Amino acid sequence: MLMPKKVKHRKQFKGRMKGSNPGGTDLNFGDFGLQATDRGWLSARQIEAARRAMTRYVKRGGKIWIRVFPDKPLTSKPAETRMGKGKGSLDSWVAVVRPGKILYEMIGVDEQIAREAFRLAAHKLPIKTKFISREEVPHEG
Repeated sequence: MLMPKKVKHRKQFKGRMKGSNPGGTDLNFGDFGLQATDRGWLSARQIEAARRAMTRYVKRGGKIWIRVFPDKPLTSKPAETRMGKGKGSLDSWVAVVRPGKILYEMIGVDEQIAREAFRLAAHKLPIKTKFISREEVPHEG
């Protein structure tokens, strides 16, 4: 499971997810990508489940990059606990995703295979996504 090795503060505020993504909206590594069109939190388990679905479908062919990392801690209080007594203990890690963020990239496979692999991965995620591909830019000379 993905999680940070070390953090400055053990517990964080929930924060707000308004606005557009500050970066990570372009394909940097692969030819095909899965882009978020919605905002939300992706848990470390969801990121891993989507990665496994893609890897199984492409049968270990091609290369896959994960462009999101769960670096936000989530806390929860035990069930049937009275209010008060401070913030709960650390429960899981999530990645904050805003519209436009590239979640995964892939190279070395056919477009149809990449499209289907990303479709299977998207079913594991709680947010809406879309398939994008690198546009071949003609060189002017």
